[in-house]
Amino acid sequence: MAMLSEQGEEHPVLRQMSLDDLPAIIEIEHEAFTLPWTEEAFRNELIMNHFAKYMVLELNGYIVGYAGMWTIMDEAHVTNIAVREAYRGRGLGELLLVRMMEWAMELGMIRMTLEVRVTNELAQSLYRKLGFTGAGVRKAYYSDNNEDALIMWCELPVDGESGNGKEA
Repeated sequence: MAMLSEQGEEHPVLRQMSLDDLPAIIEIEHEAFTLPWTEEAFRNELIMNHFAKYMVLELNGYIVGYAGMWTIMDEAHVTNIAVREAYRGRGLGELLLVRMMEWAMELGMIRMTLEVRVTNELAQSLYRKLGFTGAGVRKAYYSDNNEDALIMWCELPVDGESGNGKEA
């Protein structure tokens, strides 16, 4: 549940995703992506994939974003990150990714990777701001238009200095 500050501002709440969240996640998925994941795909991630970690971002109890990653050995692979269209431009995507990075560090991960469309400069800018750098290209990665994906990597801090005290 989101909390209000003394000035009446919303405070985002980050928590682990549950099966009950899937209807909202599917709505966001369809808003954000031309190749949205299915509810069954998310259900399998939450129930069957022990490498998968997903969180949601709430404002006043309303899910406005989510992010997911796989944690394998000492690497975290961001699977998806999205914010509802009406809530974009408010730094919520950055908040989600920062918390995912912290969660990855808490789980012992030392680096993180993701793929992003080569034309998605806005997302790439955020990733670079948070320490990701380009490391290669996956040709024709996106099946909707055969667009290439830029592979980005980030070395995670080992000292955990960026923690914000929130549990996921």
